[in-house]
Amino acid sequence: MVLLHISSANLLDKKLNADSSSNHAKALSSCIDELKINWQKKGNIAGLWHDWPTLAGHQLAKNCAPISLRKGILVIGASHPQWRQALLYNRTQLLANLKAAGHNIKEIRIHQHHPAPTNKKETEENIWARHPSRTDIHGVSTCLACNSPAPAGEISRWKMCSFCRRKKLNPQNQISS
Repeated sequence: MVLLHISSANLLDKKLNADSSSNHAKALSSCIDELKINWQKKGNIAGLWHDWPTLAGHQLAKNCAPISLRKGILVIGASHPQWRQALLYNRTQLLANLKAAGHNIKEIRIHQHHPAPTNKKETEENIWARHPSRTDIHGVSTCLACNSPAPAGEISRWKMCSFCRRKKLNPQNQISS
């Protein structure tokens, strides 16, 4: 009888914990939904950016973007004159889509927009390909400071191996032999 009571207590505890985590997920989901609604109600451009691919369509969204939203006037930038023309042609339909989605837009203005080029980050493969520690690319040489074998890339870059370089840069943490 006692074992049965403990088992049912454990099951109840597990169910309560599962319900609790489910409630946390629901609370987070409702918080995100409320945030989206507030973005739309307050005329925030962040809500528009979020909905933009759905509202404008895939092709327009790739080549045109909301630039600003002030007092119900949405300014959309087009990357090319042909996309500007497409926006002008579809302006009334886009405005209807925006209003139907709950965005408080009174007017759409279309500008030619040339976004600043983004700095493309270098890939890990490219960085690793020229890394000074690569013995398979740069070969092996001898460190002039400690006469130990070291990657030639390190020697050409720092005139010493990475261990000697570390000692030179941080003399109080020298490795004792």
